[in-house]
Amino acid sequence: MDSIEVFEQIAERCAQLREQIGRVIVGQASVVDTLLAAVLCQGNALIVGVPGLAKTLLVRTLASSLGLSFRRIQFTPDMMPTDILGTELIQDDPATGQRALRFAPGPIFAQLILADEINRTPPKTQAALLEAMAERQVTVAGKTMKLDEPFVVVATQNPIEQEGTYALPEAQLDRFMFSLWMDYPNREQESQIIAQTPGVQAQVERGVFDRDTLLASSGVIEQMPASAHVVEYAVSLIRATRPNEPGASQFVGQYVQWGASPRAGQYLILGAKALAAMEGEASPGCDHIRQIAAAVLRHRLVMNYTAAGDGVTSSDIVTKLLESVREPSYE
Repeated sequence: MDSIEVFEQIAERCAQLREQIGRVIVGQASVVDTLLAAVLCQGNALIVGVPGLAKTLLVRTLASSLGLSFRRIQFTPDMMPTDILGTELIQDDPATGQRALRFAPGPIFAQLILADEINRTPPKTQAALLEAMAERQVTVAGKTMKLDEPFVVVATQNPIEQEGTYALPEAQLDRFMFSLWMDYPNREQESQIIAQTPGVQAQVERGVFDRDTLLASSGVIEQMPASAHVVEYAVSLIRATRPNEPGASQFVGQYVQWGASPRAGQYLILGAKALAAMEGEASPGCDHIRQIAAAVLRHRLVMNYTAAGDGVTSSDIVTKLLESVREPSYE
């Protein structure tokens, strides 16, 4: 299958995924689209929402629609890194009677990982995911082992519970391509959800994307062209988040301590390419940048104490930036 044929099938396959997920998940269209973009880019995603909004069910349903190996890790305060990565065990050889070390792989050795309630485990265990998320490899007992591609971590987090939780450090937050916020459904959607309860969950078909098709699609998306106009708009957005940047806006200088890094700009372009491919468009536009901006930027902006006192969030800053940063003019 050549690149053109792979590209032409991305939009059709994503439409099938949306339809299958829609059999189980009511509403949340924006979250679903951004999560699909993350999977197409082999990027990690953090889903933030209060309990009962079907965060775990969404990821399980997506996994059921993909021909990928899937593992769910329920994070708890007593979890150790070896519970995720695996460990070496001493075993007797029945033939020789000699003892030898054998590595027993942990649940991280899968292609789609659901890290459920990731903020419930201590930093030592959270850090066990860092190498896997960044390098797609793990190191145990001095041995480095590659993880099978595609490798995607989708983590969930409860924003309202603070007792017994450990905030993710900025370095690990930056490893998530997107931060997705699931909000309450509207009245019509909530009526539909409640009317379906209790009930049997709809069955979804596997194999909309298999491993080879997903890897090929990721390669095609990476190679998609992005015009200089779109790149300049992404650069303008990123630089506008930095309070010490010349010409920084008053609200950024007042409320933001640290802005976004160049990695955020890379993810803006890559995410915009994925959204364009999902719509069957050959290259991304500035509208795709705006569509993905909140998911890329809000977990990368470090707010100061003034923002906490005034109740200003990173999402508020992103909204203001999208209103104030103009697209570059065509020459």
